Amino acid sequence: MYKIETTKLLKEIMQNYFSEFNNGHKVAWCSSAGPSELLRAFGFKIYFPENHGALLGATRTAGDYIPAATKLGYSSDICSYLTADIGSYLTKTSPLLSHYGLKEIPKPDIIVYNTNQCREIQDWFSFYGEEFNCPVLGIEPPRYLNEVTKIDIENVSNQFKNMIPVCETISKTKFDLDLFKQTLGHSKDAALLWKQVLETAKFSPAPISFFDSTIHMGPIVVLRGTVEATKYYSSLLNELKENIENKQGIIDTESCRIYWDGMPIWGKLKYLSNLFIKNKAAVVASTYCNSWAFDEFDVDHPFESSALAYTKIFINRSEKAKLEMLVNLVQKFNIDGMIFHEAKTCFNNSNGSFGLPLRLKEKTGVETLVIEGDLCDLRFFSEGQTTTKIETFIEQII
Repeated sequence: MYKIETTKLLKEIMQNYFSEFNNGHKVAWCSSAGPSELLRAFGFKIYFPENHGALLGATRTAGDYIPAATKLGYSSDICSYLTADIGSYLTKTSPLLSHYGLKEIPKPDIIVYNTNQCREIQDWFSFYGEEFNCPVLGIEPPRYLNEVTKIDIENVSNQFKNMIPVCETISKTKFDLDLFKQTLGHSKDAALLWKQVLETAKFSPAPISFFDSTIHMGPIVVLRGTVEATKYYSSLLNELKENIENKQGIIDTESCRIYWDGMPIWGKLKYLSNLFIKNKAAVVASTYCNSWAFDEFDVDHPFESSALAYTKIFINRSEKAKLEMLVNLVQKFNIDGMIFHEAKTCFNNSNGSFGLPLRLKEKTGVETLVIEGDLCDLRFFSEGQTTTKIETFIEQII
């Protein structure tokens, strides 16, 4: 069985990250593609509710919590990160506590979101603002963009700057531009290393799969802007490069190379990984994991480059821009087939409904498959139907 040894270091780093919340620091809650660098410049320890939502999906406990949120009036059709996380809060239980030895989910002193991924994040975080009676600040960039213009960057940059007075008041720390630049520099270093990690899968046999990457992406989400994230991805990249030299991969002989578009099905990662390995199919790239491979950060223009990075991400773009990005990734990773995951509760990151799979096939010749499921709510997923669809699809493209 192929193993990535750096996973041991990952567990240590994530344990240390969560342990810090027991030390009485000021805490900011932030969306996963939100302005964490600016918050770190004020000394906040940052907690990411979306990371908690993914954990609830991966541990298959989301279904225990979603009903509590629906009783409060939240539809079961909206983001299952939201409903699972709020349900967990309402029932005052979470696997996060036992996993990492937390006394409790850290209470926020300030909450910050960016709607570059979805509108649900605003409703989700506003709920907690009322619960904890703390400020909620939002970055709301223009959506569905063909191109990110100078006007767009100025708009979002000003929204970043408008956060500063509130952050100063809550943290009791004066804004330090040099510290912000330093933090952004750490994010840039980690993001570029993360991008290189993902690009090792260009080689065959690929030393890392999409399913591995969903686990190893932890530090680029929750520790972005820290030295720890940079050190981690340096170690991971060195191991993967060594495996490439030794021709060690997730599959010795690849029958085909597949791209995964959309959200992970967190509660079925192991099943899906084993299914593809069984069929000698390597899932080597994804939209999801590439969303944190920022290469726009510029310490000489910290506000403008942050605005560009967080506005330019795939999920915030038009169908035309998404097609261009997917075409480039198909070519870069030598893709034979692309799977589009239509997540029942994540409309924003499901890309199979408006003809994109067909246009991609016409543009590249790559076969596509749409499967139904969800990020956390396994009531919307059929293992039997999915197995049949995927195995038939692999037979079609090899």
